[in-house]
Amino acid sequence: MSETLTRGLSGLLYITLLILSLFNQHAFVVLFYIFGMICMAEFCKLIQLKSYYPYIIFTIMYFVFGYWQFVMNSQKGLTEATQILQVLTIFVQLLLIKDLFSEKRIPLFSSKRYIITTFYLASGFIFLVLIGRHGKEFNPVLVLGAFILVWVNDTFAYLVGKNFGKQKLFPSISPKKTVEGFLGGLFFATVASYFIFIFTNNELTFTSWLILSIIVSVMGTIGDLIESKIKRQANVKDSGVIMPGHGGLLDRFDSIIFAAPFIYLFLRILNYVS
Repeated sequence: MSETLTRGLSGLLYITLLILSLFNQHAFVVLFYIFGMICMAEFCKLIQLKSYYPYIIFTIMYFVFGYWQFVMNSQKGLTEATQILQVLTIFVQLLLIKDLFSEKRIPLFSSKRYIITTFYLASGFIFLVLIGRHGKEFNPVLVLGAFILVWVNDTFAYLVGKNFGKQKLFPSISPKKTVEGFLGGLFFATVASYFIFIFTNNELTFTSWLILSIIVSVMGTIGDLIESKIKRQANVKDSGVIMPGHGGLLDRFDSIIFAAPFIYLFLRILNYVS
């Protein structure tokens, strides 16, 4: 089997599972918990964290902040706790962005490994799930829209960068990424936001989808670069081998889980304003 065919089939399986899970909220929550556990295993291997605590913490957090709010539709005592979690998550993400731009290596001392597994990876999946609960009901359109924006951004960043890229974006971390590719991904993500608006029965206004496309493109690219830097420190090309031709599952989720807390924050602002 050719590498292209293998890559296509594994990608198709991943997308099919994701889309099918959007038809049922229970399947959605379970599948993303499994995805999260796999990504946690890959990430712990990258940062050489040999402990069961990250999996236990993720399971507890996912049940309390994800399952309990999502499936049980319970808000008692969780609204304020979720806001605190979001503040801590974005704070840790800002520290990772600082490390990306200011450090030759991302410091991975013992306590920081637990901090980033909790408030980078675990929280990323929790807020990704909570995006699907915008409006206090299961709302798969928003989740699918966010993933489409990521896929469009990544695809056109690669195509534009490969054909027109000259100025390197971050050569020390990802030599193939270019400024032209980033701008191409951003442009086509904004174009895609219009079609998502058209085909989602006005779930959000076009302006809202447009802002989401910018959030996804910018924060998703940063998330990809941060994971690339961690992989470079670990001297590996991919986070894992679970997806033949693609690498690890974390390689597919690095953009969306980093963007998810910012997407959720924007949706909360929309709710507050409305």
